[in-house]
Amino acid sequence: MTAIEFADRLAVIATMHHKELAIAPILESSLGVKVTVPQDFDSDCFGTFTRDIDRPANQVETAKMKAAKALELIDAADLAIASEGSFFPHPILGIAYSREIVLLRDEKHNFIVYGEVLTADTNFQHQVVSSYEQAYEFAFKIGFPDHAVILRQDAQTSVQQSIYKGINSLEVLKSKVMELLSAYPTIHIETDMRALHNPTRMKNIAKATVDLVRKLQQLCPNCNFVNFDVVKRLRGLPCEICGIPTQAIRAHLYKCERCEFEQEILFPDEIQFANPMYCSYCNP
Repeated sequence: MTAIEFADRLAVIATMHHKELAIAPILESSLGVKVTVPQDFDSDCFGTFTRDIDRPANQVETAKMKAAKALELIDAADLAIASEGSFFPHPILGIAYSREIVLLRDEKHNFIVYGEVLTADTNFQHQVVSSYEQAYEFAFKIGFPDHAVILRQDAQTSVQQSIYKGINSLEVLKSKVMELLSAYPTIHIETDMRALHNPTRMKNIAKATVDLVRKLQQLCPNCNFVNFDVVKRLRGLPCEICGIPTQAIRAHLYKCERCEFEQEILFPDEIQFANPMYCSYCNP
């Protein structure tokens, strides 16, 4: 099998929040594709960060749905790109954390690959406030006005009219805060995580796109197919003093999804021996 050709093929980006600003330049320069965005694409039907519309499936499956829908809207395209983000507390550190994926669906060659980034570089935050001063402090803490905020009665509000999105001016912030506080003793303020209102998220979408390109250009030595990537990290790097295997990574195992060829790459961190501090014998 020859390498997949992307040059001059039309790729449709499934977005209504200007994610093409982060994705398109990387795909165009790295793969040579031509990029378009459908005018009538409604990504909100696949879930919203304000929780008034639930995501229909997990991140990857939802991105697949978005990509398929975009292809329905642009007949000339046989490539589709979709992005999905999730934001949550880190399971160990407790700090705000995010997972961003950028998925490519190739209808011509019948495969799907996605790049991803996991990072603490996010301003995902929320807070209950009882005054404009508290809302003001929160807003500037998350990067206002470059980053917008959302106001709502409480975290569970699902009525569309009760949610004010995309607030990125002091005038509107004060007006909406005072309006809600005139009706409720406390209100909920949160970072607007939609890409067009969140430059930090845009940067992470770009990083996930770079990871996608890496996978598309990382070809199987056996069949020349894309996404020859790490499927397992193998421990057992020997201690530099006693030689006993440690828990440090000794090798990466790569595998091709198409032909299932596997290859073990030794010393991925360019270190052939582990520090004795990781050795259960030298440092019990």
